[in-house]
Amino acid sequence: MRFDDIVVKAKENRKVLSVACADDDTVIKACYDAYRENLCTPIFVGDKEKIEQIIEKNGLEKGLFEIVDEKDRVLACEKAVKIVRDEKADFLMKGFVDTSVLGKAVLNKEWGLRTGNILSHVSLFEIDRYHKPFILTDSGFIIKPDLNMKVNIIQNAVTVMKKLGVNNPKVSILAAIEKVNPDMVETVDAQNLKKMNMEGKIKDCIVDGPLSFDVTVSKESAKHKKVESEVAGDADIMVVPDIACGNIMAKTMIYWTNCKFAGVIVGAKAPVVLISRSDNEKNKMMSIAFAASIGKF
Repeated sequence: MRFDDIVVKAKENRKVLSVACADDDTVIKACYDAYRENLCTPIFVGDKEKIEQIIEKNGLEKGLFEIVDEKDRVLACEKAVKIVRDEKADFLMKGFVDTSVLGKAVLNKEWGLRTGNILSHVSLFEIDRYHKPFILTDSGFIIKPDLNMKVNIIQNAVTVMKKLGVNNPKVSILAAIEKVNPDMVETVDAQNLKKMNMEGKIKDCIVDGPLSFDVTVSKESAKHKKVESEVAGDADIMVVPDIACGNIMAKTMIYWTNCKFAGVIVGAKAPVVLISRSDNEKNKMMSIAFAASIGKF
C-alpha cells in the first residue's frame, strides 16, 4: 500500500484526533490540512491563548475546533490521553512536548492506554530508490531494546503491515555485518530472532539477520557478498539495534532523500502520532493519515 492509498483509506471514515500540547505552528497547520482532506477532526489540548494566537497568525479559520485549555504540559498530556480513553477521540497526537512526558501519560496504569503490549515506534517510508514502502522500527520510542522487546517490536510492525494489506512481510534485523559476532550483541540477537521465527515463536512474517543495510535493500549487494536470503533486497520491515541507529537513519532519509514519511507509536489502545518536533507539516499530516488508516490495535 502506497502513501496515496493510505490517504484514501483514511478518508473513508473521518476520525477524531486528540492533540496533546497543541500550541505549535506545524502541528496546528497539519491538523487544519488533515481536516480539509477529510482525515480527522482535531481537539486541541494545550495553552488556549497560544493556540488561538497561532491560528490567527496563520490566517486559519477561528472557532472551527474544540480547544481544551491546559498550560501545564504534564496535565495537557493527561487530558489528551483521557479524551482517547473515554472514546471521545479515536487516536492521539504528540504536539510540542517531550516524548517521555506523553509516553508516561499513555502508559499510566489507572487511566492510560495500556493493552499489555509493548509500545514501539514505526516509521513508514516511501523512497524513490526502493521499490516499495517499508517500515523502520524502532526509531523513536524504545531506547535500547533487549531480545524480548525486539520480538514485540517485530510483532507490532507485522500487525501494522497486515493492516496495510501486506501479509507475511519480510523482516530484516539490521547490523553492520552479516555474520554473528559475540562482541556485537545485535548480531547475536538477530540470530536468535531468526531462529525464533523458524520455530514459529515469531509468527506471520519471514525474519532474517544479521543483515547489513546494503544487503537489506539490494539484491546485487547480497549476490556480491554471497549472502543467500529471502529477505535481502526485498525487506518490508527493517529492525534497528537501538533508537540512536534508528533515529539517525530516519532523519538521514528524511533530510537527504526525496521520500514520503510517517511516524506512529503502536501497541497502545489507539495509535499515537509521533514524529520530531522539527518535522514539517507535510510529514505530520502524512503521519495523521497513517495513524487513521491503522486504527485500534
